[in-house]
Amino acid sequence: MRIVIDILLAVGFIFALAGAKGLLQMPDAFCRMQASTCISTLGVLGVIAGGALYAFFVMGSVATGVKILLIGLLIITINPIGAHAIAKGAYRSGIRPDKEMEIDDYGRDINE
Repeated sequence: MRIVIDILLAVGFIFALAGAKGLLQMPDAFCRMQASTCISTLGVLGVIAGGALYAFFVMGSVATGVKILLIGLLIITINPIGAHAIAKGAYRSGIRPDKEMEIDDYGRDINE
């Protein structure tokens, strides 16, 4: 079980590191937001899964494992909502992607 936990923690770390690298290398704010939200969420989920397994099987604490899983559930639901709100606010304040968008739902929402 310890090997599985270590693998999940390593996978989570690798995804989080890829999200940080994408954040530094993407060309505009919307691409950076995509990299930081999606990849980092996957990284956190790997760490959450490893932490929950550690709590259940190594520590023997069901309460701690349930709390960790609840944190993971909150991250899954809150990260996309927060990213969407930030992207819409950035678009509304005048920040646009470098390339022209094929479908501009944000522009339609604010009547541009």
